Amino acid sequence: MKKILVPIDGSTASQNAAAKALEIARQFHSSVLFITVINEPDVSMYNKFGVLVDPEMKKLKEKLKENEKKMMDSIIDSLDTSDITISKKIASGIPYEEILREASEGNYDLIVMGQRGYSKIKRFFVGSVTYRVISDASCPVLTVHENQK
Repeated sequence: MKKILVPIDGSTASQNAAAKALEIARQFHSSVLFITVINEPDVSMYNKFGVLVDPEMKKLKEKLKENEKKMMDSIIDSLDTSDITISKKIASGIPYEEILREASEGNYDLIVMGQRGYSKIKRFFVGSVTYRVISDASCPVLTVHENQK
């Protein structure tokens, strides 16, 4: 196991997953890529209706990216990453699609990600990034619950 992908979103579950991924990486001498995904709204559809998108949208996207970087750096800085090769990536798009794309294109051996304790009903309405990644990933997925360490 040489490459581990760790999606983080700032939740307790993703922080626990990051810690677990580093533990595994240390055992197997693996490298770790931390990825966070900015869930950007697709505003291109408005063009065909003649609706102009607010020019401030670009500034908003830049601010979102800056905030995601700060969040990611804060989480990673709180962990012991010594003796582990780590890298970071900020992607934009639909979170589960970007995670799956990175896992496939990067030939990852394992995805370690958090899982929040949503009920089945809530998961039906809000969807679950973790569930979709588990269902379609090209490699094994280890989920870490928000109450696990």
